[in-house]
Amino acid sequence: MAPDQFHGRIGRTYDESEPWWPEQTRAPAGAPNVLLVVLDDVGFGQLGCYGGLVDTPNIDGLAADGLRYNSFQTTALCSPTRSCLLTGRNHHSNAMAGITEISTGFPGYNGHVPHENGMLPEILVEQGYSTYHTGKWHLTPAETTSAAGPYDQWPLGRGFERFYGFLGGDTDQYTPALVHDNHQVDPPATPEEGYHLTEDLARRTIEFIGDAKQVDPEKPFFTYFCPGACHAPHQVPTEWADEYAGEFDVGWDEAREQILANQTELGIVPEDTDLSPHNPDVQEWDALSDDERRLYARMMEVFAGFLQHTDAQIGRVLDYLEEIGERDDTLVILVSDNGASAEGGPNGSVDENHFFNNVEESLEDNLAAMDDLGGPDYFNHYPFGWAWAGDTPFRRWKRETHRGGTSDPLIVSWPAGIEARGEIREQFVHAVDVVPTVLECVGIDAPEAIGGVTQSPIEGTSFAYSFDNPDAPELHTTQYFEMLGTRAVYHDGWRAVHSWPLGTPMTAADLSATSIEDSGWELYDLREDFSEAHDVASDRPEKVLELVQLWWSEAGKHDVLPLDGRGVERLAEKRPEAGRPRDRYVYYPGGQYIPENAAVRVLNRDHSITADLTVPVGGAEGAILAHGSKSGGYTLYVLDNHLRYVHNYVGVEEYEVVAEEPLLEGDVEVRMEFETTGEPALDEGLGAPGVVRLFHGDEQVAEGEVPRTVPITTGLTAGLSCGRDALSATTDAYRDRTPFAFTGDIARVVVDVSGEAVAHPEAALDRIVARE
Repeated sequence: MAPDQFHGRIGRTYDESEPWWPEQTRAPAGAPNVLLVVLDDVGFGQLGCYGGLVDTPNIDGLAADGLRYNSFQTTALCSPTRSCLLTGRNHHSNAMAGITEISTGFPGYNGHVPHENGMLPEILVEQGYSTYHTGKWHLTPAETTSAAGPYDQWPLGRGFERFYGFLGGDTDQYTPALVHDNHQVDPPATPEEGYHLTEDLARRTIEFIGDAKQVDPEKPFFTYFCPGACHAPHQVPTEWADEYAGEFDVGWDEAREQILANQTELGIVPEDTDLSPHNPDVQEWDALSDDERRLYARMMEVFAGFLQHTDAQIGRVLDYLEEIGERDDTLVILVSDNGASAEGGPNGSVDENHFFNNVEESLEDNLAAMDDLGGPDYFNHYPFGWAWAGDTPFRRWKRETHRGGTSDPLIVSWPAGIEARGEIREQFVHAVDVVPTVLECVGIDAPEAIGGVTQSPIEGTSFAYSFDNPDAPELHTTQYFEMLGTRAVYHDGWRAVHSWPLGTPMTAADLSATSIEDSGWELYDLREDFSEAHDVASDRPEKVLELVQLWWSEAGKHDVLPLDGRGVERLAEKRPEAGRPRDRYVYYPGGQYIPENAAVRVLNRDHSITADLTVPVGGAEGAILAHGSKSGGYTLYVLDNHLRYVHNYVGVEEYEVVAEEPLLEGDVEVRMEFETTGEPALDEGLGAPGVVRLFHGDEQVAEGEVPRTVPITTGLTAGLSCGRDALSATTDAYRDRTPFAFTGDIARVVVDVSGEAVAHPEAALDRIVARE
């Protein structure tokens, strides 16, 4: 403390001096706790209180104690929406046009949320709040998620005092890639012991709140609670899914009718709302075979159980707040980050890594897995049709700017601050409006600077005016949308939409087209057509032109340009890396696992793995180097004191090579060499075949063929680990002994990469975007 900041008196001795303590920063009198709950990939028509067919009693109770909004809008994608929710600025203003893995070198697209766009926890922590985040983050640039950092875009670098969750877009619910504060941690239990991530996150949320409240009961908290649910994988204990046995046998076509009827009865949509037209990408339920209907219905049962299970964990947190006497003084805001997800494809999937590697899934194989869907053996996702039904009554789904992608649930409950109970609000609200609303409820203004960084203007508008005035005119009257080349704009009840097939290049002629006939813009009058069922562009060309011009104006203001509809080229764009590219990677045991985007890439190229070991008396066992998960990868390990290598081909088949001789005791160098023997066929889901040779020192002790290898990615939910198989065992050989740590000593492991890597940018783009 500088002398001029001290307000006591310093004399020659203590008797002549007067002590002084700086006053502790306190939140404004009466400031509420704030609990922001963000669901993942939950559509407008999936919660019970929004007419959905899933039981969500705790969320429904939250709505009964507060308000539901039927015109809440997001960006249609995960990370962009979350950046809006935390900063109050639009996603391009946050440099978060997409997710960081598809960033490009332009201001609206580079994936680094600027510090002049301060986040809500950065504001509140300086106003005397405790700030906690549990669950999904996905706002750290992909190249900075490893232990090498930098950490300024991790949760603790953006104002949160405590964090427990995962940094990426999705993770396995049974073996998650967990981070506690700024370091990785192992899950506290195993699937066999009953572990499930959502339950763990609820427990940690309660723990964080309770730790502070028992010491300083008057200090309010801001808690950002973000379960990975209901993003894929749809994983939940079987009993939760079984609650819905037979409930979805009616199929998605009839489900949409039922949901709309429920929504109309609840008043969540106007009485005259029409269902949007049949989605041409969705098969008609009655045209499916009996086996297809049986499988797809079960996939939806699993999703429904997953959502209800998530509701139960939210209920645990709410019950705890009631128990400690904080519920009435807590402003609870619950949203979803985008529409329901169609990333399971037209037929659904039991493992996303098959899709990412262009490995076709057969109906027969998926039927064989049906009874175990939702368990730890599968990374399942329902098909297109259930996403379409989940977004009832709208068109389309996540990633697109029709209302199916952007319209989501918004529930607000604050018993001590909002008189209304169980009412519906129709004012237009966007994700950027959450921050200014919270600030108004807390009673503070947006700061001019945070940590010495001058702040940009908040772009959202508080919707607190609507809390107790259902008829108040909406204040957020204009909003642009852009996602992966699809566009839309809302203005005074009108909405214009321009679709674009994902991955299709946009030419200069496409972008400069201004005539109504050539532009491809659709027009909807939401005052008469809530569901965007009736395109009136041909009847109102002057309105279309007005809104198209407005879109371009807003795009210019918010760093939306250059508009980028590229697929392959955008993925191939050069961006910063975790380290300089090199031919030799050195790994050590006992450290953190390396995320996939920062690990050595060995697929489709000659390579070797060399380890310096010390084998104790009696032999050793355990993983030396493992990369991937049960869904695909490779591992060099010792079992029964024999060196072994397994290449796991996308969870379908394992190819093992075993040394003929046991390891000698003492210091020994072991090596695996992989020599490619053919070309990959990436479009067919086949990586380069090869020959594997194992060595003790210079002596070859085994050789074997690997006829097909993982072509594109070892998986998204685990990375590379040295001295153990950190999360999801890469081979069945030691799956029941994970993490199967090496029992001897490992000095180091060197991976030497030679040859030219084979890239498949189209499939990689699908892989990356599906992690939203």
